Amino acid sequence: MEETGAGSLTAALQAGLRGAGLASLSAGVQRLMDAYRSGEVPAAPVLASRRDVAAYAAYRMPATAAATGAAFRQLRLALPAWSPVSAADFGAGTGGASWSIAAQIAGPLRLTLLEQSAEAIRLGRSILAGSAAAALRDAEWRPWRLDQAPPELSADLAVAAYVLGELTEPQQARLVDLAAGAAPVVLLVEPGTPAGHRRILAARDRLLAAGYSVAAPCPHELACPLAAAGDWCHFAARVQRSALHRQVKGADLSYEDEKFSYVAAVRRAHPDWPSARIVRRPQLRKNLVVLDLCTADGQSASRPVGKSKGELYRRARKAAWGDRWDESGKMGSRDRNA
Repeated sequence: MEETGAGSLTAALQAGLRGAGLASLSAGVQRLMDAYRSGEVPAAPVLASRRDVAAYAAYRMPATAAATGAAFRQLRLALPAWSPVSAADFGAGTGGASWSIAAQIAGPLRLTLLEQSAEAIRLGRSILAGSAAAALRDAEWRPWRLDQAPPELSADLAVAAYVLGELTEPQQARLVDLAAGAAPVVLLVEPGTPAGHRRILAARDRLLAAGYSVAAPCPHELACPLAAAGDWCHFAARVQRSALHRQVKGADLSYEDEKFSYVAAVRRAHPDWPSARIVRRPQLRKNLVVLDLCTADGQSASRPVGKSKGELYRRARKAAWGDRWDESGKMGSRDRNA
């Protein structure tokens, strides 16, 4: 259900974008959609002008928050004793990733958002000021470019959401290294496309080489079985579209599914791995559920669960794409709400 009350992202976006003009926002969204669909590294910063930043916030901030929030939930399930009190958001844009993280942390949280666009910082501050979370209202924004000296910061979590695709391969490697140097837990999110997954796999390899363990989504640290089969690993987060979101995209449905790929990694701790991860939408048939799994032995497998399996079948009926899966009954679809 869409959150529209005071302090919600919908309300904060509406307040922050007041006066932007629907025609201008719609035109800006179309330009951004065309740029993202091209799959090319942009020759100039995406968030250069006030108009582009406003369009980005209206178009991408809800999806970024939804995808990052879904990935962050799975990270916390893999590290059940861990709860960050500080986070660094690299290439923060207008703050969508930080918004989703703050929404899941009940205690104190210190946020540092690093962004090169002065216009994105200006609008991001305005949007986050409308949040109900003190961590967002009090967040520190730092102007910073990737080609500058590394930022002097230390945090419990480093996150970069939808940033790698705007960088060259050497720049991607540098950003992964900076994130790893800033925090013992790293979360990277990219579009759920073959190219986005390739970037995530490259970052995963780099984190493993730096001594990190994969926390999610993989239940192992072996080669990706989907990539080996010419496929790609991705998931979906449901985004409830506000009236503004529908208008600027020219969309009719009240929701959309944001496809994303991600990797979460941790240093100096071993994550709580499930025996498998559900990597496709479960297929529901009469008295049967078929689960496509990535398993702890680094294989991809199709797991039929018939009604005769009793409780296992009932859990399979409730399971969702992206959930952890364990035959022992420890884990299931309720992971999404943990």
